[in-house]
Amino acid sequence: MEISRQHIGIYDIAVPLWVGGMGVRISGWQLVLAVLLEGCLGTLTSMGLGDLSHGMTYAEFNRTSCAALEYEIAMLHAAMRERNITGRPFAVNIMGALSNADDLVRTAVNAGAKIIVYGAGIPRTLPAVVQDPNVALVPVISSARLAQLILKMWKRYDRVPNAFVIEGPEAGGHLGFSFEQLQHMEEYSLENILAETLALIRPYEDACGRKIPLIAAGGLYTGGDMAKMYALGATFVQMGTRFVATNECPVSQEFKQAYVNARPEDVTIIKTPVGMPGRVLRNVFLKRLQNGNIPTPSCPFHCILSCERDAAGFCIAERLVNSYRGDTDNGLIFCGANVHRINCIMSVHELITELIDGVHASPLTLPRTL
Repeated sequence: MEISRQHIGIYDIAVPLWVGGMGVRISGWQLVLAVLLEGCLGTLTSMGLGDLSHGMTYAEFNRTSCAALEYEIAMLHAAMRERNITGRPFAVNIMGALSNADDLVRTAVNAGAKIIVYGAGIPRTLPAVVQDPNVALVPVISSARLAQLILKMWKRYDRVPNAFVIEGPEAGGHLGFSFEQLQHMEEYSLENILAETLALIRPYEDACGRKIPLIAAGGLYTGGDMAKMYALGATFVQMGTRFVATNECPVSQEFKQAYVNARPEDVTIIKTPVGMPGRVLRNVFLKRLQNGNIPTPSCPFHCILSCERDAAGFCIAERLVNSYRGDTDNGLIFCGANVHRINCIMSVHELITELIDGVHASPLTLPRTL
């Protein structure tokens, strides 16, 4: 299969591979830079960048969160200038469930982000927050029904999403499916959702006179997986888990090694304090949590609107930061369904070369519409 350059809004992407935004602090500027250097699209995370110190007020938390995101974008811009790739776009991922989501969106745009990816919530008023038509807006969805809802909501702004990320049930971290749906994953497969969404968006594409790219995500691992998604009509493919186990990912070596050591039976789904299912690796922390043997959380602010930290028994941001820093026994380790297939840590260049070679080796062909 041969693949070609694609567009998100007015932005040209050389290789239709999108590396997703992973919080807390996993998709840092170092990883995004390495991805951009390969001609792909990288996504900065905005989740968990702020100071989580006890005794901090919400206003202080919001200020430090926005300042930390500005810093990440400034570091990325500086590195891009140094390597003479300033014209390449990058995305910033915003978690809609965050209590300061709109402030983070404004911060990202003001700092120069050209693509906003909005997940873990319905972006009802995102076009009002980002009125610049040159900033591409990309909602994350888990069903064609949600895509339709967003398309209808945005009619009042006379705006259509520049793309959709379709995240299937094998994705890592928070999942847009109920526990009951996850018991019947074949009914909610990425392939089924992609086909349903392709059919849904055709009238909207005709009405606005442009293509609405779909980015397939969740459980994709090989170049062959990518080729399959392209053959089914996806314009881009998004990956996350595989890029954690790269040299350029800024997480701790202990976090990466947990991926390398993972077995299929280590992967489980829990109910997080956010109230959503989350795919994680079993570890010492989860065993202690199950036995009620962890300190009561004392988070002084509600960084996530739906957070039920007292009922859940832990602060999710705190536990994700622990793993990021290397204390994986006392942390939460988000992962995709195929994490157990990772057996080594490699460079971003090596990984992307492997993936693209796999696409080229595939006997599948692109649809005529692409």
